[in-house]
Amino acid sequence: MKKTKKAIALVLAGALMSGCFVGCNLITRDTNKDLAQVVATVDITRSSAFAEGGMYADYKDVVSETQILKRDMLAYYQDYGSTYQNYNNWSYADTFEWIIQSLTIRQLDVQYAMIYFIREGVEDENNQPYTVAGFNAAVEAGKTKGDELAGLSYFLTPDEEARALYATRRIFNNTLDANEPKYIDSEDDNSSSTEEQRTLPTGVETTNSDYFDAEYKVYTGKNKPDDCGTYEALDGSTATSRKRAYDDLLTQLRSYNLLSEGENTNDIEKLAYFEYERKSSYESAIISKLAKEFEKQAENAITKESVKEKYDNRYNDQSAAYEADKSSFESKLDSISNDTFLLTAPEANYGYVINILLPFSALQSAQVSNLKPDADDTQGNSFKQRASILEKLTATDQRGSWFNGEKDYAYEGTGYTGGVDGRTYLFFEESLNTEDENPKYEPMKNYYGKYTYNGYVHKNEDGTYELAPNKITIDDFIDEMEGYLKSAGLTISNVEAKRSDYYTQTNYYNNDNKVEYKNFVYYAGKVGFGKDFDANQMFVAGTPENNAFSIINELSFAYNTDTAGLNPYLGYSIVTGKTSFVDEFEYASQKACEGGAGTYYIVPSDYGWHIIYCTFSFKDNGNGEIRPFDYNHDDREKEGTFSYYFYESIKADKVSEYSSNRQNMITNAYSDCKTIYEKAFNDLLNIDS
Repeated sequence: MKKTKKAIALVLAGALMSGCFVGCNLITRDTNKDLAQVVATVDITRSSAFAEGGMYADYKDVVSETQILKRDMLAYYQDYGSTYQNYNNWSYADTFEWIIQSLTIRQLDVQYAMIYFIREGVEDENNQPYTVAGFNAAVEAGKTKGDELAGLSYFLTPDEEARALYATRRIFNNTLDANEPKYIDSEDDNSSSTEEQRTLPTGVETTNSDYFDAEYKVYTGKNKPDDCGTYEALDGSTATSRKRAYDDLLTQLRSYNLLSEGENTNDIEKLAYFEYERKSSYESAIISKLAKEFEKQAENAITKESVKEKYDNRYNDQSAAYEADKSSFESKLDSISNDTFLLTAPEANYGYVINILLPFSALQSAQVSNLKPDADDTQGNSFKQRASILEKLTATDQRGSWFNGEKDYAYEGTGYTGGVDGRTYLFFEESLNTEDENPKYEPMKNYYGKYTYNGYVHKNEDGTYELAPNKITIDDFIDEMEGYLKSAGLTISNVEAKRSDYYTQTNYYNNDNKVEYKNFVYYAGKVGFGKDFDANQMFVAGTPENNAFSIINELSFAYNTDTAGLNPYLGYSIVTGKTSFVDEFEYASQKACEGGAGTYYIVPSDYGWHIIYCTFSFKDNGNGEIRPFDYNHDDREKEGTFSYYFYESIKADKVSEYSSNRQNMITNAYSDCKTIYEKAFNDLLNIDS
């Protein structure tokens, strides 16, 4: 699949082509001598801990003084500083003060990490501890081979080193991707579509942080995209457009004296600037490795008893608070997430629903808006006339832009077809089928992925598609939904049977002449999970609880025109009292939550048909408690369980606190080991003046 011009707006991480220095006198003396000035030095061996008899005296030879050049400050500005400057509305003085502090602290971290790995006996990929002798041998071997990064690479496994190189190459491809579109003929851009872009499910093509492609290369136009591993050329890219983007990069580097005369520009990896970015990636990998060691130490301090105590305390605190003030609970309903928990409720039947809206057509909507009261309706309602319009309402699969939108996400595969021949197209193959040892993307969650496009599809030779979605009635949708749920091994029971007299009923009022909203229920059912619904398992892939949720979520993306309801955590929050929802929806959603997870109601409103599915509701556990979740320490590593998410939230807090303390320790303990020469970059601090 190819990336399109619109999509590359998301890959400006390199930002080298922003032209941020042009016209602002950022470089006042554009000479090698100026940019080669040392603006800071860092050497933690200046600390007394490295003096004779000090705790780190035996490791002194591992670290040597690091010099930070003015050129490094400009490079860091290009990579990160300009983004932070714009986001925080900083002055240039603020920005470059932040940059010099960031660069010096970074070097303190790298130097400390190297000492830490050796002193603490951290092991390499062969389960051998890092040693001073091993480091010195690696450096000597590097001198022989001309490898200036040998000292850093000693502390990285081959996989970690390969990932660092992959990250470096991505920086340059992202930079070139950001600049190339202006050289691509707009007539070649076939990404435009008259179809409105459909919201994508959460998790589509989320890069796996551990993924790397050893064959991945930087595409400069002097090579071929097919020789660059998994790199995907921009839509409409040619060798000429890519070369022009690369020439722009070289021109920019020259203007900042980041490219010297005589450098071999035919091979981007021979550039000194590439080596600078590669060194930065190695340093980032070492800092990440240190952070993982800190994480292990922080986690070792967490006990089963301490987590259970936090769970019990939080449950007790919430119980007391919500019993005293129900509104405080209701205000938190929409904030629930993987790390923000509601462990109880002031009463049963609060919950969440997914609302799939099958809308009236524009013409039908206008008709509904202009209806006069029914002839025999003394309260001025037009329920009977609306019912006759509802009977004619049809819906269609809304996923057309996933074929012809910004990117083609479709592929032919085997899935649920509703018994209709010719339905062979599914979506997000690379994000759903991630069984490889080194998957590029994280697996999508809460999206079942087997519901085929409901319509005719023909793929043209130019890669575009001709689409003709099938029109379905509310009865057709019910058949599709229940058939799909059953195909996943789930059972269906009727709560309220389909109303054969629905479109001809004459009574919408009760004996008190008030609207009787139960009369608007067209149909209701409930998914069976083979056992009682277990909220602890709702996000565990492959469980009945998660399969049902994932199927309804996928059907919502297929048909729902209530786009605010796409990508929910659990859906719309539903309270037990009066709401701001339309009356029919309020009645049905509250009834669904009374029925519990898996219960669904189908009702109309002036917007069309609502399929309202309860994803979760608070219920009495049979012991007089509303306690849907239980912490089980043995499940803390089982992804998706409540215990996993609760433990991870506790661990995240502990790791953050521990890492922050260790970072402060490093910064404070070695603050005298860095020297900043502000005069060398004073011109950068006075750009605003």
